[in-house]
Formats: sequence, structure tokens, C-alpha cells
Amino acid sequence: MKLISWNIDSINAALTSDSARAVLSRAVIDTLVAEDADIIAIQETKLSAKGPTKKHLQILGDYFPDYDISWRSSVEPARKGYAGTMFLYKKGLTPEISFPEIGAPDTMDSEGRIITLEFDNFYVTQVYTPNAGDGLKRLAERQLWDEKYAQYLAELDQKKPVLATGDYNVAHQEIDLANPNSNRRSAGFTDEERAGFTNLLAKGFTDTFRHLHGNIPNVYSWWAQRSKTSKINNTGWRIDYWLTSNRIADKVTKSEMIDSGARQDHTPILLEIDL
Repeated sequence: MKLISWNIDSINAALTSDSARAVLSRAVIDTLVAEDADIIAIQETKLSAKGPTKKHLQILGDYFPDYDISWRSSVEPARKGYAGTMFLYKKGLTPEISFPEIGAPDTMDSEGRIITLEFDNFYVTQVYTPNAGDGLKRLAERQLWDEKYAQYLAELDQKKPVLATGDYNVAHQEIDLANPNSNRRSAGFTDEERAGFTNLLAKGFTDTFRHLHGNIPNVYSWWAQRSKTSKINNTGWRIDYWLTSNRIADKVTKSEMIDSGARQDHTPILLEIDL
């Protein structure tokens, strides 16, 4: 199987805007079309509670005519047009689809952050992990989210093997970002968030990129838009992951970033696994 995950940062902007950034986003979509993956996970869709419009579905259908779509948007009492996730999966695949709530704090369970596809012999689940926020104002809630999410994945893993992906909003180790020393108390690299990810892996999961590539440095999945030179200088962070249950990690044949050209922000990540 070939699977791709990407934080798109607004499907509407990517599909319908004429901005320079949208043009770069559509070039990435063209790349995904060429990859012909079995499953594509998309985070930060930023769609309304009603989900994709007819126009969005038409455009997506033009790009991905051989795929079915499932989505989950942020709904009240959470913010509108916020977070959100989507799966595109090849027609002929017939997963059971669920939109789990994990007992998360604040409005996090209403923000459309998790979709799970259940197949006969495994799960594929994606997450858009809440950001700890400016000034770490949501760090306490984020820590509780991490605990609840780890429990949820462990429960899945007790039933059948798991492929878990998404924007986890954490660089796990110093090697996973360009400037660790100046980011000790930055959202995404606090000791608390890193410990949460360590706890997740300890429940029986493998970071497939490190499993295949070891301690290769300077490979990232996100570059800040606010810095014009972040991608040119490769001052990035690796915060997007493909995880698998430990017992199927050796079935992974590829785990890597997909080149997104000049577009800053997230780049898609690829997993190939022999299931």
C-alpha cells in the first residue's frame, strides 16, 4: 500500500484561490495525483461545519476521480472554519469510517481532528494535533490531549495493527528541528510535548522515518511561512509523522517527505508498506 499525509492549510484556498501560494499548493496536488496513492490523509482543511461545497467536490473529483472522500469539520461549540480532516481513498476500498472523540479537554473533540478507517486486518487513522498556541496558552490542554490520544491509539492497537499519521505538532528530538536551542519553550518543542510523544511511542508504536533512516539530520516536514528564508535555508521542523504498530514496522518499505518545491509550510509525507 502507498499512503500520503499532508497538512494542506485550507482546502478552499488551495482549490479556489488565485494567490501565488494557492498556485504552489495546486502544484503539490498535481504531485499527489501523480503518486497515485491508495489513501491520502489531509489535515487542517478549514472547511465549514457542512464540509466541502459542491465546487470543492467537483474540483477534488477532477483531480482524484478514482477516490471516495470522508471528512470531519470543526463544529460548535468549537471555532468555525478551524482545523478539520479529510481522507481520500481509492474506490474499491471499503473501510468502516469513524470520527472518534477521545475525552479531550476544551472544544478539542469538536474540532474535527481525528478520522479512523478500519479495514479487515488493520486501521489507518489520522490526526491534526492541537497546537499549544502562542505563549503556550493551550499547553495544559495539549498535554491532556496527548494522553487521551495515546490511550486511543493503544486501544486500537489491541484489536489490530495501526497505521497512524498526521500533523502531530511536535518535533520529538533535537535532530527533528534546525534550531533546538532557541526553541526550548516554543510550541511544538517543549519538554512537555516531547514527553507526550515519547509516551505515545512507548505504547507500542514506531516512528517509521527514524526506523528506516536512523539519525539522518536536516530532514524536515514544515518550514515557517513567517520567515521568507526558512525553506531556502532549510530551517525546518519535522512535525508530521507516519507511525505504525511495532509489530508491523518491518513491513514498511518507504517513509519519506515528498518534495513540495518552493511552497513553505507543510510538505506531504509518504509511507509504503507491504501488508
